[in-house]
Amino acid sequence: MDLDELLEGKIFLIDKPINWTSFDVVNKIKWKIKKQFNLKKIKVGHAGTLDPKATGLLIVCVGKATKQIQQIQDASKLYSGEIKLGVETPSYDLETEEYNPKDYNHLQIKDIEDVAKCFIGNSIRQKPPIYSALKKEGKRLYEFARKGIHIDIPSREISIYDFKITKINLPYVEFFVHCSKGTYIRSLAHDFGQNLAVGGYLTQLRREKIGNYDVKDSDNSILS
Repeated sequence: MDLDELLEGKIFLIDKPINWTSFDVVNKIKWKIKKQFNLKKIKVGHAGTLDPKATGLLIVCVGKATKQIQQIQDASKLYSGEIKLGVETPSYDLETEEYNPKDYNHLQIKDIEDVAKCFIGNSIRQKPPIYSALKKEGKRLYEFARKGIHIDIPSREISIYDFKITKINLPYVEFFVHCSKGTYIRSLAHDFGQNLAVGGYLTQLRREKIGNYDVKDSDNSILS
């Protein structure tokens, strides 16, 4: 790494490891740069949070490149993942315990694929999960959720450009989705299960692309 290059603006493409928060990745990169160049401070930020249980592309901007964060965040995203049908969780993912089991054995391949197609269009209304980092009244939503406090969350307009089912091995369904900024794939998994009338939650998630940036071009050497 060259200090002048970093200060002028450097973008790191990271394949975020599972169980790391996006903040963990930013902190590790910031710590490494400050230690290597004996700096007291340097601007480092990421362009779009990934949940701890998710893996894939996390874009970290350093120096003047932090001015590009909003522009990068506004780009569309590509994800691959897996949904478990026939049961739900409060967080819509693996963070919380399963509840409300329902029989899913009647589901046919066509049923599952047809419901996926229903989400594709110009725009849909989606409610973010209660277990999310969005703020309300100065607190993160997950802070209310973990205390059992009910909070009314307004829906937001998002776009699903493509939603393909790539493998079915009930109760698990693998998928690929191309979506707009602001889309919660956990909420998509939940709504998908609701539309099939059996429930569902997200068991795996990997971010493949943000705009023209691809996880295949990532380099995690800075995290070692």
